[in-house]
Amino acid sequence: MAMFPPVEDFVLQNNPDFAKLYSKLTNLVLNPDGSTKEDPRAKERAAVREELNRRRLVCAKQHLLTRAISSATPSSTPPATRASSRLRAPQNQQPTESRSQLQQQHSFPEPLLDLLLILPPLLDANNPPLPQDTLQLLFAHPPLSDLETLLPALAPVIASNLRTWALGLARIAHPSTNPSFLHRHIASLPATLTSWRSDLTAAEADLSNHRLRSLAALTTLLQSARNASSLLVRALEVKHGVVARSLELRAADVALQARRHDADAVIAAASVRRAVYTPEAIAALKNYSAHLRDARMRGEERIRGLQVELGEYGVGVDGGETKERKMREMSRVYRDMARQMDEVKRDLDRLNQG
Repeated sequence: MAMFPPVEDFVLQNNPDFAKLYSKLTNLVLNPDGSTKEDPRAKERAAVREELNRRRLVCAKQHLLTRAISSATPSSTPPATRASSRLRAPQNQQPTESRSQLQQQHSFPEPLLDLLLILPPLLDANNPPLPQDTLQLLFAHPPLSDLETLLPALAPVIASNLRTWALGLARIAHPSTNPSFLHRHIASLPATLTSWRSDLTAAEADLSNHRLRSLAALTTLLQSARNASSLLVRALEVKHGVVARSLELRAADVALQARRHDADAVIAAASVRRAVYTPEAIAALKNYSAHLRDARMRGEERIRGLQVELGEYGVGVDGGETKERKMREMSRVYRDMARQMDEVKRDLDRLNQG
């Protein structure tokens, strides 16, 4: 059910007129789901809801009876019994009455057993309906023809299934109760379920209100934090504003002085360049640079020529190792001969002097 949207507390506190209007709407004019309390068709709707609830009750009873008949077979345990057995204590703590009921399921009379085997497929809504001729044929022969006779024997079986399911629900609703006393809570199951639904609706409404209050508190906290930050900034400005402005002015003065010194350095460098590098010196340096470029070109040309000559002698080329060794040997012999000639000249000079 949709709840009427609540309003934050600070909105109501800041708007007294709106708070009165909101209180009147929520308490006198509107229902919790937002519908009006003075609707002229409220009686008709109440009658429709009552009829709807009555039909729901009838359908629920039919569904429970159908499920009880469908599950009342001697070859299987009712679903509620299986579900409740998972919630119970060990097997030796189960009531003696439930064990006797399970034993009685295997001693059904044969007509009742046939009826229990035929009824579940007929009551299953998932199965396609049988043709009218087939239904007439089934109801014209036992056990369906003896349905009224077998109803007194079928009723205890259905009641046993319903009671078993009710015991399972009672155990869920009262888990701390002794299994021997669960049957006392069967009659109060509708009231318990209604109370739980009411508590759930109230808890959901309280949760929505608490969420809105939390949002309002968070908004107030953020506003307080913003105000605190503003006050802190103002306090810092009051305490350190003059000093900060003085430091800023000093920094600007230092920056201007640095720029002035930079400009003076540039001017001084230009003056030194003009004093050192006169037009005659610049022209001489240009001529010397051209001379160096020419000398470098001549040197590179000479190196290439020498490399070509060495290549002819097998130096620095592939496959000229033999020629290179021969030339090295010739140069060695030439050096030896030159040394010997020098020695001979020195000997001749000594002889001539003697």
